Amino acid sequence: MDRIRVIVWGTGFVGLSVLRNLITHPAYEVAGVLVNDPAKDGRDVGALAGLPEAGLTASRDAEEVLSRPADAVCYFGPSALHMETNLANLTRALRAGKNVVETTVGALQNPERAPDVIRDTIEAACQDGGTTFFSGGIDPGFGNDLLPLTLLGLCGRVDRVHTTEFLDAGSYPDQASLASMGLCSSLGDPALLDTPGLMTSIWGGPLYMIAKALGVEVSETVEIYERWATPSAIDFERGRVEAGCAAAHRIKLSGVVDGEERIVIDHIHRVVPDIAPDWPRPASDPAHANRVEITGSPNIAQETVLADEFTGDGNAGGCLATGMRAVNALPPVVAAAPGILSTLDLPMIAGTGGMGHAKALA
Repeated sequence: MDRIRVIVWGTGFVGLSVLRNLITHPAYEVAGVLVNDPAKDGRDVGALAGLPEAGLTASRDAEEVLSRPADAVCYFGPSALHMETNLANLTRALRAGKNVVETTVGALQNPERAPDVIRDTIEAACQDGGTTFFSGGIDPGFGNDLLPLTLLGLCGRVDRVHTTEFLDAGSYPDQASLASMGLCSSLGDPALLDTPGLMTSIWGGPLYMIAKALGVEVSETVEIYERWATPSAIDFERGRVEAGCAAAHRIKLSGVVDGEERIVIDHIHRVVPDIAPDWPRPASDPAHANRVEITGSPNIAQETVLADEFTGDGNAGGCLATGMRAVNALPPVVAAAPGILSTLDLPMIAGTGGMGHAKALA
């Protein structure tokens, strides 16, 4: 088996967890690692990932690293709040002749629903570089497309599909993203997600992807954003929420098919597990899970719990799975014609080579 040569761009929470799994992976060869933090520049990538030295140093020099022989860039950049930076980096990699898989620009999880300016910018770079692009999505992407789409293939009839992400928001590393949506905010203040159309622009991609797979039309979407106010202040792992502020929030986007809400993308985030008692909660874990519920023939209820192999942390497990889903898509992405792919364009991805390498150190 020829190893796919990859450049890892970004060593934040997702990128670093992916890197430590790629260094010894038999299906991939790490050809370079691009970092943003000056403190990481020049460090051995093995040591950076908490592993023995690998004989390769991290760099901030994108021009030099992208000039190296490599098949693809695995991009784990800053959050979607930094769209201009992300698009500049992604198009630079594509035009340098590198295929790209990424988890940052969630709008491209479903290219058909992406804003024209974003989709056209990436498509032009693909054509210029003769390269292919795939976004696995974030939050995590696979919970809203890969898991439900796979289970739909078991059904003779589908009446309703409902996916839910349950998240321990109190230990989540990117508190800024959660706060920007409205978590920990005063209920007297307007929330960003109350903006009409915003939820559809963020999470409509996988919703419409499910509809396309089922061969149905979504006539409209229904956006509901709710905040649960804590009656007393709560100190949680990564911060504090004051009394009267949102210690939990629920982000529910529904697609209307034939006059009924039949495709639902749901998120429930709590800073501690035992609050917002009237909202659904996971059955398999106190805080973390991805649930898919299909009403039809047969009825299906699946709950997936992702956990770090050493600590059991659900955020670490979920972020690694988000990144590896994109990485493991590389064989068909590298083989594809230039352009943008979605989950519906890919064959089954089974994690080639995953059983052939040593366990990473704790």
